[in-house]
Amino acid sequence: MKIAPGTYEAATLPGLLKHWADTAPDSLAFREKDFGIWERITFRDYYERTRDFAYGLMALGVKRGDFLAVAGENTPEWMYSDLAMQALGGACIGVYPTNPWPELRYILDHSGASIAVCGDQEQTDKVFDAIKQGGPLPKLRKIICVDMKGMRKYPRDMLMSFDEVVELGRSKRDEYGDAFEKCIASVKPEDTAVIVYTSGTTGMPKGAMLSHRGLIFGAVKLGERHQIDRKEIEVLCYLPLCHVAERLCSTVQQLVHGSTVNFGESIDTVAENLREISPSFFLGVPRIWEKMQNSILVKKKDATRLQQWVIDNSISAGLEIAARRQENGGRFAGFGDRFRFLILWLVCFRPLQKYLGLNKARTMLCGGATVSPEVLEFFWALGLKVYQVYGMTELSGISHTQYWGCTGKGLSGRPMEGYEQRIAEDGEILVRTPAVFNGYLHNEEATKATFEGEWLKTGDIGEIRPDDSIAVTDRKKDIIITSGGKNITPSLIENRAKDSIYIRECVLIGERRNYLSALIQIDFETVGKWAQERGIAYTNFKSLSERPDVRDLIAGEIDLLNREFSRVENIRRFTLLNKELDHDDGEVTATMKVRRSVIEEKFKSLVDEMYGG
Repeated sequence: MKIAPGTYEAATLPGLLKHWADTAPDSLAFREKDFGIWERITFRDYYERTRDFAYGLMALGVKRGDFLAVAGENTPEWMYSDLAMQALGGACIGVYPTNPWPELRYILDHSGASIAVCGDQEQTDKVFDAIKQGGPLPKLRKIICVDMKGMRKYPRDMLMSFDEVVELGRSKRDEYGDAFEKCIASVKPEDTAVIVYTSGTTGMPKGAMLSHRGLIFGAVKLGERHQIDRKEIEVLCYLPLCHVAERLCSTVQQLVHGSTVNFGESIDTVAENLREISPSFFLGVPRIWEKMQNSILVKKKDATRLQQWVIDNSISAGLEIAARRQENGGRFAGFGDRFRFLILWLVCFRPLQKYLGLNKARTMLCGGATVSPEVLEFFWALGLKVYQVYGMTELSGISHTQYWGCTGKGLSGRPMEGYEQRIAEDGEILVRTPAVFNGYLHNEEATKATFEGEWLKTGDIGEIRPDDSIAVTDRKKDIIITSGGKNITPSLIENRAKDSIYIRECVLIGERRNYLSALIQIDFETVGKWAQERGIAYTNFKSLSERPDVRDLIAGEIDLLNREFSRVENIRRFTLLNKELDHDDGEVTATMKVRRSVIEEKFKSLVDEMYGG
C-alpha cells in the first residue's frame, strides 16, 4: 500500500503519518531493542504518542514557527519530537550526539530553539554546560530528557522528562479536542520541516532549511528509481538522524511507503543489529562499507589455511566477474559468469553475506562522501550490489544514484527524475530540482551565494559521462595545486590509500609545495592485530603508531599506492599521527569528514618537518 500516485505533491510529513494511522493503524512502524528484545510500535502508537507529545508542547507554550532541537541517539522519541513539532507548524533541528557543548550552544543560540529534547544525562549536561559556560539562551524554554537515569537531583525549574510532557499532553486531550488534526491540516508542503546544520568543514555550520515537499519528493523519486514497494522495505536506522541521507532513507521513506524502521542500538552495534534484522534496504557511508570489508579481511586471518585459500581464490574470481557486471549494468556477462558465481556463492559468498547481515538486502546504497571504487567492487564480488549515490543536504538528500542497468565503476549514477544537472565553466556540478532547500536560516547572503540563478552550486567538481552519469572528482575547495602548477585531486589518492586495511585516514598535503606528503592515521584495530601476531608490544594508540615496525608497514603500503599514480602524484613523505582524529578536537566533522584546513594548521610542525621547515 502506498499513498495515491500524484498526491505526494500536496503531502506533508505529519499528514503522511496521519494517513498511515488511519489506513493501516496496526501495521508495524518501529522496532526498538530494549533489554535484548525488539519491541514493536505500530502506526497507531506512533501517531498517538506524537499527538500527546504535541499537546504537551502546546501546554508549554510552543506555537507555530518555533524550533525544537533534538540531541541524542536514534530512538522513537526522536521521531515523536520531530513529527510533533512539524505538526504544530514548527521545525525540528537535529544535533549530533557527538557534538561538544560549544557546537551545541552555537546551534541553539543561532536557531533560537525554544525546546531542547535530550536523549540522556550526557546530552542534558551539554545543554546546561552551554548555559553555564556560554551564558543564557533566552529563547530556550524547556529541556526535555528521554532517559532520566542519574538525574534525580537535577534542578527541575527548566527540566522535564519526556514521559512527563507526554502525560501533560494526554491530560489535555479533552480540552484540545481535534486541535492536532487541525494543526496538521494547516501545514503547507513548502513549509520548513527540518533544519540541518551542515557539518562545516570550513567555518561554523549553516542551518539548511528543508521543506516537507523537498524531503517527500526525494523519497518518492528514490523509491521510483529503485522500484521500492512496501513489502520489501525493512530498514536499519543507525546513522544519526541529523544526517540528511539517513533521514531520507529511513524515516521519510517510511512515511512515503508505510514501511518499518528498526532503530539500531548504537553505531558500534551495527554489525550485530544487521545480522538480527537482515534488512532489505541498507544505506552505508563509505566508512561503514570500509569497516565491513576490513572485518572480513581481518576475520579471514583467524581461519584455517584451507579456508583462507578458499576465500582468497573466491574473492579473486568474484572480482573478475564483478568488473564485468559493473560494466554491463549489473548483469552477468554470460552463462559462464553466472554459473561460476553460483558455485562461488554456494562455497563462500553465501556465508559471508549472512555474516554481514545483508543476505536479504535488495537495495544497498553508499553515499555521504567519496569512496574508493575498489571498496564497492569488493562487495559486488560477494554478490552484494552496492549502488553509489550522490547528493547533499541542500538538495534534501540524494539527487543521483546508480541502479540496475547503470552501474559504471567509480560513477554516482544518473540524476533521478525531477533533477537536472550541468557543469559550470570551472567544472563545478550544478543541480536544479523542486527538492532544493528553502535557504540557510538567518543567512540570506550565504543562500544567495549558493545559487546561480535557479541552479544550486554543489561545491563539487565533476563531469557528466555520455550515459548522463555523474563522475564526482573532488570538492572544489580541496583541489591541490602544486608549486609546479599541477592540479591534484586529493580524494582520489586518499581513498586509494584507505583501501589498505592498515590505514584509517590519509590527509594529503601539497598546496604550493614541490611534492606531495601525507598525514596518516593508522587503523588501530587492524594494525594492533598485526602487531600482536608478530609479538610487537604496545600499550595504546600513541605507542603503537610510534613503533618503527609500524612505520615500515605503512611505508610498504605507500610504496604500493605510489605505483598506481604518476610521479607528480606520488606521496614522497608521510608522518604517522600519534592520535586518532576526533570530532571533539575539531579535526573531523560529526559525519567524520576531515577538516583539512584545521588539520594542516594543528599539525603544522609535522607538515613543516616533512618539507624541511
